[in-house]
Amino acid sequence: MQTLMQSDLRLKGFTQKYTGKVREVYTLDNDVLVMVATDRLSAFDVVMPKGIPCKGQILNQIAAHMLKATADIVPNWLIATPDPNVAIGKACEPLKVEMVIRGYLAGHAAREYALGKRSLCGASMPEGMRENDPFPEPIITPATKAEQGEHDEDITPQALVARGIVSQKEYDTLVQYTRALFARGTEMADKQGLILVDTKYEFGKDTNGNIVLIDEIHTPDSSRYFYSDGYEERQDRGEPQRQLSKEFVRRWLIEHGFQGKPGQKLPNMSNAYIKSVSERYIELYEHITGQAFQKADLTNVENRIQDNLDRFFKS
Repeated sequence: MQTLMQSDLRLKGFTQKYTGKVREVYTLDNDVLVMVATDRLSAFDVVMPKGIPCKGQILNQIAAHMLKATADIVPNWLIATPDPNVAIGKACEPLKVEMVIRGYLAGHAAREYALGKRSLCGASMPEGMRENDPFPEPIITPATKAEQGEHDEDITPQALVARGIVSQKEYDTLVQYTRALFARGTEMADKQGLILVDTKYEFGKDTNGNIVLIDEIHTPDSSRYFYSDGYEERQDRGEPQRQLSKEFVRRWLIEHGFQGKPGQKLPNMSNAYIKSVSERYIELYEHITGQAFQKADLTNVENRIQDNLDRFFKS
């Protein structure tokens, strides 16, 4: 199975390259970033040894779709997408916080709740909730943005400001943007028969000091979706929800004895399982965008990306 696990691009004005868990970011000397979405898969802050076919294309195209659909409410970094796996945008100084917003008790919040916790990052979680129940209103549970190889850390808004990660004014702006984005994402998901359960947003400052939305939004790597159809019935019966997100990968890893903790060994993902993960990503793309997925040519994906970028910058 052909996948894009890394890139080595030749770009005029190139100054530095950052390699994240999934993306590779090239900085050019004209305050432009070239972001390549690879097919790497990360779970529990660990990159899996095998890639997922088409995953990078899917993440890149969903993110571009969502950034364009929310540009009227929040400014963002995106300029163009000259290749299915590539986004080009303006360079920003990232704010070292992930703005996580949760409409339902699921994933990390549900695991913390099951341990008896009723507060997450200073946000209250009411007594008597079942996993996948909706919160009375969405809660924001920020996390510090981890350096490579480290785990993200839950943090309260007060600690964010006290540590100087953001000012109170900046945090208030982030909250405003986060709630507006989640409302728009919820509305878009509902039209496609989905429930946007929770998600995260990342922000940065542009060269003028303005806060703008960066990175991906509303993708299966950054978000969790349930199917609307049958949600109430499953809750009433105490059954797991049908969902489109990376959570099914996390659950598979947990079932095979891995949660990213020291001493744990990564289980082997068979080709059949990897294919099923790819199909789940394609399924989410088609559901959330309402468009049929068009698989890009993977014969020589690095050459394809280089050629598309050469043509873009030449024009």
